[in-house]
Amino acid sequence: MTAALGFGGQEIAPAELERRAACAASGFERLGIGEGEVVALMLRNSPALIEAMLACRLLGAYYCPINWHFKADEAGFILRDSGAKALAAHADLLPQIEAGLPSGFPIVTVEPGWSAWRDAHEPWRGAPRTPRGNMPYTSGTTGRPKGVRRMPATEKERTLALAIYRMLLGLEPSMRAFVSAPLYHSAPNLYAVQAVVNGSLLLVEPRFDAEATLALIERHRLTNLYLVPTMFVRLLRLPAEVRQRYDISSVRFISSTGSPCAPDVKRAMIEWFGPVITETYASSETGHISFIDSRDWLERPGSVGRPLGEGVVKIMDDNGRELPPGEIGLIYCRQPAYPDFTYTNDPAARAALERGGLWSVGDMGYLDAAGYLYVADRKSDMVISGGVNIYPAEIEATLMTMPAVADCAVFGIPDAEFGEALAAAVQLRDGQRADAEQIQAFLRSRIANYKVPRVVSFHESLPREESGKIFKRLLRAPYWTGAGRRI
Repeated sequence: MTAALGFGGQEIAPAELERRAACAASGFERLGIGEGEVVALMLRNSPALIEAMLACRLLGAYYCPINWHFKADEAGFILRDSGAKALAAHADLLPQIEAGLPSGFPIVTVEPGWSAWRDAHEPWRGAPRTPRGNMPYTSGTTGRPKGVRRMPATEKERTLALAIYRMLLGLEPSMRAFVSAPLYHSAPNLYAVQAVVNGSLLLVEPRFDAEATLALIERHRLTNLYLVPTMFVRLLRLPAEVRQRYDISSVRFISSTGSPCAPDVKRAMIEWFGPVITETYASSETGHISFIDSRDWLERPGSVGRPLGEGVVKIMDDNGRELPPGEIGLIYCRQPAYPDFTYTNDPAARAALERGGLWSVGDMGYLDAAGYLYVADRKSDMVISGGVNIYPAEIEATLMTMPAVADCAVFGIPDAEFGEALAAAVQLRDGQRADAEQIQAFLRSRIANYKVPRVVSFHESLPREESGKIFKRLLRAPYWTGAGRRI
């Protein structure tokens, strides 16, 4: 039995949601989708997206979400690289990708089209198949995105996964869950699927709105939320009288992952919502590796917790030597609850991230003496200035606490003397003013002087996903053009 699904003020009962998913499964099968094959989904947060993913699970097919901001070249690459046999897309998105569509590609348009197409088929009644799940494409911050295709899970892996999901997502039959982050991202996608399969209610919103979220918590007595740090910041920026207007006492579990959270922001959220904020370290490739709740975090601010279940985490240098506690290196890990995977059409990249049976996606961090993991940054984002390793994530997290700042990115630019210097790209909040000197002064009062960016530029908006990931190469490129080097 699935959960009820709420969207746009309407609620779809569990039995009706299951009927819709089964009808869509029959429709996909008529399009030639079989077990182990791929359906691409270029859909905004909507009931159609949930129905399509549940339909793929019934068929034992992969669903491959495509960022609905993508244009023809980006979407066309994923359609071809993934081997997708069909596409479901919101009708108004098709013009922006039309030039990238393979000739004769089967397409199901969503409203108009989805409801009539779905209901023209009888519910699928085939024998149970092993769900394949999501086939996400990595964000592509360093080039073309890579498709992460997992092997079918064994019975043991499914059992281990359910156990860790209960811990890190707070899964239970009575959960009334909320998600507004774009479901083309891996973490909120998994959250939504697990909540609708295991809970009582999944409330999906098309986008995040801070005050509207509080109102929905009160109206629906929501118990579980998926929020990312940028959403924390927006919630905390609501006037005190607005925050006090709503009853949030029903919330017992908030899941967060995807980007670093400034300690001051997380502490303020815990003071407001209570000790219900949790955090995990995860990636599309590794799955969920670690977990920390509010009480442990308050004792170890900045940590993302200890390994979940039978998970393993080691910190290594570039030569594969395991580093002692407190020393920063590459994070290598493995979570046995997840099946192995391959990068679609790129086995060399898959082989390159493995060492001794453990995987690394390029994140850097350290373990403390008790085995708690701290993430410093991505190796590709690390800046080396005058021989000193600097991790922009720490600077960005601090800068996000400045009231005038809506968004920011810190990265390395060429410097004749030190090799690299720091630059900050800043988006100010509407109606706010700040200059470079004020930005630098704010940071200088909170972090070491050598971490304060020398260059501060202001932008109307940054190339940043709602998940918290920034396409830094777009910001970095103008500074490195003509430098004769890339680092």
